[in-house]
Parts: sequence; structure tokens; C-alpha cells
Amino acid sequence: MNVLLIGSGGREHAIAWKLRQSPRLTDLFVAPGNGGTAALATNVDLPVPRTTAPEAEVDRYLDAAVAKAKELRADLVFVAPDDPLAWGLVDRLEAAGIAAFGPNQAAAQLEASKSWAKDLMRRHGIPHTPTLVFDDHEAAREYVRAAKAQLVVKADGPAVGKGAIVTSSTEEALAAIDELAKLGRSGRRLTVEERVFAREVSGHAFSDGKTVRPMPLSCDHKAVFDGNRGPNTGGMGVYSPPWWASENLQDEIAARILEPLARAMAAEGRPFRGIIYPGVFVNENGIQVFECNARFGDPEAQALLVRLESDLLDVVWAAVNARLHEAELRWTARPSVCVVLASGGYPDSYRTGLPITGIEDVDPEVRVFHAGTRRLEDGSLVTSGGRVLNVVATGSDLEDARRRAYENLERIRFEGMHFRRDIALRSGE
Repeated sequence: MNVLLIGSGGREHAIAWKLRQSPRLTDLFVAPGNGGTAALATNVDLPVPRTTAPEAEVDRYLDAAVAKAKELRADLVFVAPDDPLAWGLVDRLEAAGIAAFGPNQAAAQLEASKSWAKDLMRRHGIPHTPTLVFDDHEAAREYVRAAKAQLVVKADGPAVGKGAIVTSSTEEALAAIDELAKLGRSGRRLTVEERVFAREVSGHAFSDGKTVRPMPLSCDHKAVFDGNRGPNTGGMGVYSPPWWASENLQDEIAARILEPLARAMAAEGRPFRGIIYPGVFVNENGIQVFECNARFGDPEAQALLVRLESDLLDVVWAAVNARLHEAELRWTARPSVCVVLASGGYPDSYRTGLPITGIEDVDPEVRVFHAGTRRLEDGSLVTSGGRVLNVVATGSDLEDARRRAYENLERIRFEGMHFRRDIALRSGE
């Protein structure tokens, strides 16, 4: 089976690594890929446009992606990033007779519009955080000035993991409105919520529109600095499973959130085929969805896929063909820890083109998934993005996995390399 994987980050490297293990796989292509996927697949020069790209540029990209899938004789296209899903790439592929894994544009609305998703949850009785919606930024500012609580201000549309700003003062909330307004289409509509103090957990699941198969729970560290300080990023590290979770938390999230979401989408004529990924608050008041995504998280995918013992291609193909109930889905009990190595200055300005060394010195059982990397003509590896590498280890317990990840990442070097030192550290929660 020929597979074309769309995307270029650490998530896509992890997906490519897992797909490569399938005996059903013939050729694997990644568009555009990175320095890591180049060792597993054929990288294709088809960069995904930025989130704020003009509609004409997006349309050209969608046409080019379909043409490339035809040229490569792809039997399946795995659409991993959120933007191409929201733009309707799956719809274009299916219209051309090409099987695609991921929700169509109507179902991807679950992530493409935070206000739409929260309204869906309200209508179908799915527990979620209360949300106010503002199309008028001045009205949002008036609400912020009068509010008594700390607030979270979000862009309604996709923003590469940087569309939610947690604030602790009126001044910060007003500044957040101004910042999100710079996102163009994604920031035209804003949502505002009262800040909730709770643990957060990611509840991924495969879905074929009818059947939902949950994955292990994971916990993402968004803030750039230790102790959850500083601005939110696309993610600085993940551990799975959460050490603090009750025995029945995964079953509760499946029964009260994941399965009802799939039923709600089907009931509204938007059957969801792909990966549902709600972010869930857990505290003394129970569970609440604070956001919902329509694809693998990044870096959650990296921490989850090293725990998957089944054939990912089999699972994905079953979901595409509405036979997910038949798929074998096994996970190792060994916990995993993923630590992101980022460029100095990320998530703001940072340098690229910096040489990377030491990856070859990492233990064989520890995975290094590339995100912002590029291979030069001489074969050397350099940085090309904000999040550069993901070091992922499993262990006999969470502390063992954490120790292995941190011991190995110390062998890797590039100028300005930054990482959090408290990923999966219990005292740092």
C-alpha cells in the first residue's frame, strides 16, 4: 500500500516511524516532511501554507496535494495537521477517488471553530467549560474591563497551538485580544472563558463515525518555561499515562465525552472519521472539555505512538473503511515521556540553520523524532523551526521513562537549545 502523509513536524515523524513498521506498507511519502522523515520515507516538496495564507494560496495547495497523491499512486493519504483538515483536503481527495484518513471539512469544524464546538457540546449535554463568543473585539474589551475573574482569551479558529492566552489581570486580557487580532481569519471571532484551576489531560481516540476506540490518556506541558511559566507554545513535553489519574478516569472520559461527541457529530450529519482529541479539565467538580481537536496532538502523538503495539496502518485503514470495531488495538503498559528541544527564543523569534549534533549517541531504545530540522546536501542536520526535536523514552514506570529521556537528551547539542526540566516531574505539577 502506498501512503502519502501530510505534514512536517514531530507528530508526522512519529506517524511515519509507526507506519514504516507495517508489513502492508509499500512506499511512504511525506509532504513536506523534515530531516527525520527523510530517513524513513521520500520527502515531497509540498509545503503546507501558513494558517493565515490567502484563500487563493490555500486553494492552489489543495489542488497540488490532490495532484501529487495521484502522481504518487497513493492508496491512502493521512492528513495529520489541523489546517489542511479545516480547509477541506479530505473532501478534495475523496472527490478524486483517493482514500483519506482524517475528518472532512464539516467534521473538522470541531477544531476549526471553538465556538461551534462548544455550542455542539451544549446542545448534546457534553460537559464543557462555559464560553462567551465575541465577533466584535470592542465588545470583548468591554466585557474584559468589567470582569471580576481571571480569563482565558482564545482565537476561534486554528492558530498552530498558540491561539489560547491565559491571563491573570485585566491588562493581560486586553493585550491578549490585541495579540489574537493579528491572526487574521482565525482571530476575527474570539471566545472568552473564566480561568479554571484544574489538572489537564488529553483524551485521544480513533473514530470511524460510529465506533470510538480510546487511546491512553496523556498530559501536555504547554508553557515554555519550568513551573508552567511563560507564554503557551505548541507543546514542550508530554507524559503518558497521568500518574495522578483515578482508575476510572479513562473510562469516564470515553463514556461522557468521546462517545457522546461521536454520536453528536453523526446526529448532525457530520460523522467524524479520524482522531478526536478533547482537552479535558479534571478537578473536584468533575470533568469538562476546554477545547476539542480533530487530529493527533503534537507532541502527544510522539508519546502515544511509542506505546502502540498494534499496526497503525491497519487501524487507520479500518477507520477509513468504517470497520474500526474489527481493528486490533493494543498498547504497552510501559509509560512514556517526551521532552521537546526548542530553539532559543521560541515561541517568539529564534535563529535557524544551526548545526545539530549528538543524535547518533542516543540509546537505541530511545526515539528522537524530528520537528524543525533540515538535511543539507552534505548530509548534516540543521535547525529549521521553533520546536526542533522530541526525545521520547519508555520505562518500567514513569520515573524510569523520565530519567531515560533526560539522560539521553543531554547528548544532543545545538546552539541555544532550550527544554523544560520538569516534564512529568510530580513535584512540578
